[in-house]
Amino acid sequence: MAMKTFKPTSPSRRQMTCTDYSGLSKVAPEKSLLEPLKKNSGRNSYGRITVRHRGGGNRRKYRVIDFKRDKENMNATVLTLEYDPNRSAHIALLQYEDGEKRYIIAPNGLNVGDTVRSGADADIKAGNALPLANIPDGTVIHNIELYPGKGAQLVRSAGNAAQLMGKEGNYALVKLPSGEMRKVALNCKATVGQVGNIDHNNVNYGKAGRVRHMGWRPTVRGSVMNPCDHPHGGGEGKSPVGRPGPVTPWGKPTLGYKTRKKHNRSDKYIVKRRNGK
Repeated sequence: MAMKTFKPTSPSRRQMTCTDYSGLSKVAPEKSLLEPLKKNSGRNSYGRITVRHRGGGNRRKYRVIDFKRDKENMNATVLTLEYDPNRSAHIALLQYEDGEKRYIIAPNGLNVGDTVRSGADADIKAGNALPLANIPDGTVIHNIELYPGKGAQLVRSAGNAAQLMGKEGNYALVKLPSGEMRKVALNCKATVGQVGNIDHNNVNYGKAGRVRHMGWRPTVRGSVMNPCDHPHGGGEGKSPVGRPGPVTPWGKPTLGYKTRKKHNRSDKYIVKRRNGK
């Protein structure tokens, strides 16, 4: 899909771009696959802010997405391609031969009227889900499971794609979008192709208000606060950080500080980290 630009009727409109939604179906979402979505504004069950800069935003409904693709050996037809406010990717409404409808993440190149299938006997084409054992080496994949039957957890956002590099014993070697090489069990499923809406990372929001509609609140720099509010605060004029490196409001190191556990359970599955180590 192309990008849509606007006439410069205001300074923000000059910069603003958005995805051209002309390729999507002009329909309301499938009611049977909608669920209510409550707002939390970054608060936990005690009502305390645990994630800053969240709150407000447009009211949404959750679209139930089939990440498991467990309806096997049955063809499904793509009825519509739709916008989903809960994720960067677009979604596709499938109707199976028995009449059941399900949403999946729409891969790049999937069109209304196409047929998709899940199972070991499916063809290698965009939108089909197969166990990694049945996918040829070098294939571009997304929606990768980490535990068989749990549902896809990796490579789900717009424009992302992983590559199946090879197979070794009970594991497949997958190159993730970050550049990390990881082992994934061969009986885990993945979907063939690249996630759609590949222009998503080129969108320029243009103004703060457009981001407020998405439920994001403003971020205030620590250096403009008072010392009681932030370790970077206080001082006359523009002051340096005044310590070995920048820190969070709670004094923990930030900006490049490693937070991964030293003995992580998943270390044995990572063949090469994204930074080449």
